[in-house]
Formats: sequence, structure tokens, C-alpha cells
Amino acid sequence: MNRLTIYQDNYADSTVISNRFIDEYMQDANDAQLKIYLYLIRMMSARRSTSISDIADLFNYTEKDVIRALKYWEKNHLLSLDYDEHKNVTGIHLMDFTAPAPAAAIPVSTAAPLASVVPISSKLCPSAPAETTVHGNGDIQNPAGDPSEEDIYRKPNYSLDELKAFKSNETTSRILFVAEQYLKRPLSINDIQTILFISDKLGFSEDLIDHLIQYCVDLGKKELSYMEKVAISWAKKDVKTPKQAAKVSNKYERSVYEVMNALGKNNVPTRGEVAFIRRWTREYGFTMDIIFEACERTVLKTDKNRFPFAESILKSWHEAGVHNINDIHSLDENYHKSKSSKPDAGNKFNQFRQNSYDFDLLEQELISN
Repeated sequence: MNRLTIYQDNYADSTVISNRFIDEYMQDANDAQLKIYLYLIRMMSARRSTSISDIADLFNYTEKDVIRALKYWEKNHLLSLDYDEHKNVTGIHLMDFTAPAPAAAIPVSTAAPLASVVPISSKLCPSAPAETTVHGNGDIQNPAGDPSEEDIYRKPNYSLDELKAFKSNETTSRILFVAEQYLKRPLSINDIQTILFISDKLGFSEDLIDHLIQYCVDLGKKELSYMEKVAISWAKKDVKTPKQAAKVSNKYERSVYEVMNALGKNNVPTRGEVAFIRRWTREYGFTMDIIFEACERTVLKTDKNRFPFAESILKSWHEAGVHNINDIHSLDENYHKSKSSKPDAGNKFNQFRQNSYDFDLLEQELISN
């Protein structure tokens, strides 16, 4: 791997760190990011050459750890990176704090003022570039200096220090707690890595992550790998809020629309209708064939109040311990036998008495639950 040489005009036998760096940037950086940035400043001050592999060996990091730290400081406008045609790092431009910040500059913390960043010029070496530059090779996937879409949406392999910092933060610890409640299990290291990626690199807010997890769980998808794919698709569409997420995604799982169709409904599902369907699948635990059977009987029986009618059928089956279609057939058979001896006992819908229910009242009650 090529050697890295760092140039600066005003050489001195000391390493000077800006107070602004200490006040505004140091508190949010992790151990690896701080060590690597300070080491770059040190090597620049001493006019020494180094390489990404040397930095990795010195601090016992992987080369990817070094690259991630460099990209972190690039994201926060303390340096910028150049790449060659093979998508390797060819230059690091260390930035100054003294000039007015460009309009697009973003502070590390929302509590900190905008950083002032401009390239530091260099005239020490005739062959040197016009800015403070580190020459060498790395493995960042970007030939043009601007991150490619593949890089932007690639999940880093976060260090243990980064994961510990993420878990200790008050806001993110709430996110992890909420995720465990939705998933009903402890989170693995890979799970935490994914949630950190969604929060840190994709920039999702706490509310949006909460919405993302709930949305995926509602679809029956509890794998963090699936949630990561959904999060990336939302990020590509510049989704920032749960309201925007609802607009760009299918609002409900496929089963909701299948049941709507089975009941002869072609409208967008209401919250009350979705509440019915989710009760049938989650609380009662019925498979779709049982629900479709109830829907078919409902459609044949009534044109009105179909959801509460189907609810009454399915509730009676749930209370009777129905687990499959054969159980329903057994209930029907028993009912017919009972009807032959007691003709007024009810109708053929598993002893379901239609006239004993106020459908409007029942529907309001179920929606409010």
C-alpha cells in the first residue's frame, strides 16, 4: 500500500489542536475517531509519511475502521477525501476552522454552531497539491470524491466502542428498548448494529425508527435485515417523518386487502376495519383459510355490517377452540344435529344468532378497543 505524506505550511515542533475542535467536536466522537484525527494532525505537523495500514496497525484497528473514522470526519466537514479510478483513497484534505462556514455545513451536534471549514493551502513542495493532502490507498468505494449511492446505504461494521456509546445514549437506549418490546426478544449485536446504522447513517429520528419497526412487525416481518431494506428504501425517497413513510409505503399488509376483497370491500381500509382483521389474525390466531370461510358465510348472509358479522362468527369459533377447517365442519355437524331436535336453537352459522346483536353498537365497541 502506498505511503501517505501530509503537508502543511507552518511546521512547528508541536501539535496544535483547535479549541473549537475540543468544544464542538470531541464530545460526540468515539475513541477510534478521536485517535485517528489527532494522529493525522500529529503527522501533518511533523511532516511524516504514513499509510492507512500503518494507522490500523498502530491503534490495533482494521483498515475498514480507519476508513470509517475518516468518513466520519468528512461527514462533519473536518476533512475531505479524494479517490483514484480504482476507488481507493488518494488524498485527505484537512480543513481549517477559521473561515466562515459554507451554507451546507452541518454541525456535529445540534447544540453546536456551524463549523467554519476551508482547505488549508500548501506551498512546501512544488509537486504537492494546492491543499493539505494525504496521498495513499484505501478501500473506500468512490472514485469522484462524492459518496456513491452504494456507499451511502452500506451498513458499516461498527466497533464495540461505537455500540457502547450508542447504547448509553438516552435517546437511542429508548429506541433499543422499544425495539425489544416490538420484537419480544433481546437484541443481538447484529440487531443493534442495524438500528445504529438506521439512526446514525440514514439519519432516522426516534419517531421514524419507532414507526419503521411497528410497520415491519405489522407485516409479520421481525427480522432486522428486512427493516434495514425498508429503511434504505425510505431514505432513498427522502422520508423524514412517519407521515411521509405512510405515504410512500403500502399502509397495511397484504392480508388486510385480501380480507377486504373477501368481504366485498374495495375501499381503502379504515382503522376500524384493520382493527377487526388484526384481531382475527393476531388475537384469535386464525389462518387465512378460516377467515375466508367466515367471510364467505358473511357475504352470503348480509350486505350490511359485514365486519361485525364476521367478527361474531370468528369469535364464536375462537371460543369453541377452532384451529382448522375440519373443526368448523365438526361444529356445523353438531349444530345440525342439535337443530334437528331443537329447531328454534338458531341458524346454521354455528349457533350464531343474528338478531341478538346490535351491529352498529358492536362495531363501535370493537373499534374503540
